[in-house]
Amino acid sequence: MSFKFFSHNGQIKSVEEAAIPLSNIEYQYGFGVYETIRVTNGVPYFLKDHLERLRESAHTIGLEHAFSDEFIENAIAELIRENAVETCNLKILLIGGSTKETASLYILCLNPLFPDKKLYRDGVHCITYEHERMFPHAKTLSMLGSYLAYRKARMASAYEALLVNHGNITEGTRTNFFAIKEKTLYSAPEKDILLGVTRKAVLTIATQNGFRVEERNLRLDDIKEYDGAFLTSTSSKILPIRSIDSLTLREPPPSLKTLMLLFDEFLKTSTGTLS
Repeated sequence: MSFKFFSHNGQIKSVEEAAIPLSNIEYQYGFGVYETIRVTNGVPYFLKDHLERLRESAHTIGLEHAFSDEFIENAIAELIRENAVETCNLKILLIGGSTKETASLYILCLNPLFPDKKLYRDGVHCITYEHERMFPHAKTLSMLGSYLAYRKARMASAYEALLVNHGNITEGTRTNFFAIKEKTLYSAPEKDILLGVTRKAVLTIATQNGFRVEERNLRLDDIKEYDGAFLTSTSSKILPIRSIDSLTLREPPPSLKTLMLLFDEFLKTSTGTLS
């Protein structure tokens, strides 16, 4: 599906007008933050959580801007209405400027890339890539390391590259990573990773249904000791991992299949909020 309009600083414009000047030094150097939001039935899911993270990402890198959450919410609602869209991914780009007033806000609709249904049954193949992100809690435009890791994954016909820091798996280039044993979910320490909005939703549903959550260093060499592992993201929801590099994992355990069903049911009945 093609989309006719995007939003620039709250104004609806034709996609033919979309441009970022080559002289924009902030964009050239990646001085910006972004969010990707799932839209289902015209509803942007977990919008307040995404906007909270957008604010925190901007604060982390010292990006000042004049756009309130209410302003961005209204811009998103207008863009969805103008594009008459039911299902898409919304991308928010907040690019810094030399002053608070010269920061720029772009919002555009993208066609979502959903994983093949069989991957939810069989799991995905991942590779590992040594990389440590500079600002783990900020979703910034400085994504060269993640880009190179994901590029290597695609060259290896892998779904994702898992970032490894000092022998520990932290996260994927566009996903959060978990190991699971019985009804306990294991995550890398939150100080070391991007706190994904889908991750937050999954943890909420998990704890409401008797799962435990534990933070620990997830050494690559130890993954085979768990019942399984999985990824979370806006587009993939909960996606089992079949293999990492040359290591083949067990079939997704019943506890993971249960969590996947619980989360799918939550998304079906949710009004787009976690409360």
